[in-house]
Amino acid sequence: MTDTVIVLQHDEAVGDSTDDMDRFRLRHLPVMDGDRVVGIVTHRELLRAVMRRQSGDPAPLVAEIMSRDVVTVTPATPVSEALALLITRKSGCLVVLDASGLAGIVTEYDCVKLARALLP
Repeated sequence: MTDTVIVLQHDEAVGDSTDDMDRFRLRHLPVMDGDRVVGIVTHRELLRAVMRRQSGDPAPLVAEIMSRDVVTVTPATPVSEALALLITRKSGCLVVLDASGLAGIVTEYDCVKLARALLP
């Protein structure tokens, strides 16, 4: 799990988001409404929004392009269960929530790093 998570606010413009994703080489950003996770935006969704935008049009809000189907786990979720969720839900990430809210994110990349660490 990555516990330092860059997030987006649901009411911010997409243009600001693409800068964060490029700067931090991120592919998944949780979307917040205050301290509550309300969605997830992928790099692909941001690229689509930017490509569809006509010159002079206002940038869409994150809430307009985010997916509301957020797959979540807790810090206590067994790794095998988390991996099964990634596979069955065909998700690129899992948002980790604890009693106080957003605790981290688990991505496909985290799983690859784990597999590499376990291999001889």
